[in-house]
Amino acid sequence: MKLLKMEDLDLSGKRILIREDFNVPISNGEVANDARIQAAIPTIKLANRSAKKIILMSHLGRPIEGKSISEQLELSLAPVATHLSNVLDKEVLLIDSYIENPKFLDRQNEGIFLLENIRINLGEKSNDYLLGKTYADMCDVFVMDAFGTAHRAQASTYGVSEYAASACAGPLLSKELDALERSLTKPSRPLLAVVGGSKVSTKLEVLKELSKKVDQLIVGGGIANTFLFASGINIGKSLCEPALAETAKYLMRSTNIPLPIDVVTAKEFNSNAKAQVKMVSQIDSDDYILDIGPQTADMYSQLISSMKTIIWNGPVGVFEFPQFSDGTCSVALAIAKSKSFSLAGGGETIAAIDKFGLTNQISYISTGGGAFLEYIQGAELPAVEILKKRSLAN
Repeated sequence: MKLLKMEDLDLSGKRILIREDFNVPISNGEVANDARIQAAIPTIKLANRSAKKIILMSHLGRPIEGKSISEQLELSLAPVATHLSNVLDKEVLLIDSYIENPKFLDRQNEGIFLLENIRINLGEKSNDYLLGKTYADMCDVFVMDAFGTAHRAQASTYGVSEYAASACAGPLLSKELDALERSLTKPSRPLLAVVGGSKVSTKLEVLKELSKKVDQLIVGGGIANTFLFASGINIGKSLCEPALAETAKYLMRSTNIPLPIDVVTAKEFNSNAKAQVKMVSQIDSDDYILDIGPQTADMYSQLISSMKTIIWNGPVGVFEFPQFSDGTCSVALAIAKSKSFSLAGGGETIAAIDKFGLTNQISYISTGGGAFLEYIQGAELPAVEILKKRSLAN
C-alpha cells in the first residue's frame, strides 16, 4: 500500500514537525560524522519552501528519561543545531523545556527549530499517549522521516502519528522503503546477499529469511567460521558457535552458500598480529581466522559481478586492522563496480564503505541499522504501519 508522502501535501503556511535521526557521533562538542544530517537536508529544504514553521526532533544516544539535559549535557543536540545552521546557512534554534512550556513554540515566528533530545522526556520509549498528543499539538502536519527508528513504537515515531492532524512519510523514509522493496520484494535476479558479522546468533533470523529469497548467499566474518566448522573444517581458535552448526547445515541446504577456500590467519587477535594466508585445509589449531584469502576474494568478486541485485550487511573480515582488510575491500570494490542495484546497511558496513572511499558507488546506503535488519527479516516496522493506517484514513 502506498504511503501518504510529504511531497504530495500542500505545506503552505503550516507548522511541520519532522522526526529525523540525528543520532550522530559528537566529539569535543562538534558533530564528528554528519552523514545522517546530510541525508535529512533535502527533506528540510523541501519543507522550508512553503511551510510557515519547521520543527525538527530527534534523539541522541541513550539519555535517562526524566533527567534534565543539563544533567547529561554530553547528550544535548546543541552541536547538531549548530551544524544544521551551518549546513543550511540558516539559524536553527534549539528549544528546551518544550514539554513544560509548549506554548513557547506557538509564540515563535517563522523559522526552523530543533527540539532538545526527545529521549529525556518521560514516556518517550513507552509510547505514552499524552506525550504523543503533546507532540501532535505542536504541528499541522507530522512527517516521519527517520527510518533508523521506524522499528520502534515510541511517542515520537508512533504516538505522534496517531494524533497529528495529518501524518505522512518524509522523502528519506520513502527512499529507504523503496530501496528495500526493490531489493527484497521485486528484485531483478539473480539476487545475492552478503552477510558478515561476528555471530550467527545475532543474524540468525536475517539469514533464515534471506535463505528463502536469494539466489546466492555469501557469509563472512565470524559467521563464516561457524559454517566452515559445520562443514568439517578445522577453524583453530577462531570465533565460532558450534551449537549452531546444524542451523548452518540447514541454511546451506536451503540456498547456495559458497564457503572460503583460503583465509588470512594470525596467532593472536590484535592490531599488530602477523597475517598469514592459508588454504582452509592448512589451518592450525592455534590459528585465528581474521579475513578471507585472495582466492576466495576473487571467487566472491566474480560471483558479485554476475548478479543483478545485491544486499550487503556486514564485513567479511576484521577490516579495522589493515592486514585483515583486503577481503572486505575486495568485496566492497566488486559491489561498487557491479552494474547491479546494490543496497548496503549497518554501521560496520557503512564504515567500511567510507574507509574504502566507495560511498558514491553504492546504489543506496541505508541510514537505519536495526530497522534495516528488522525489515530484511520480514518484521513489520511500527512507525510505517501507523503511517499506512493514517494513509487509509485520508
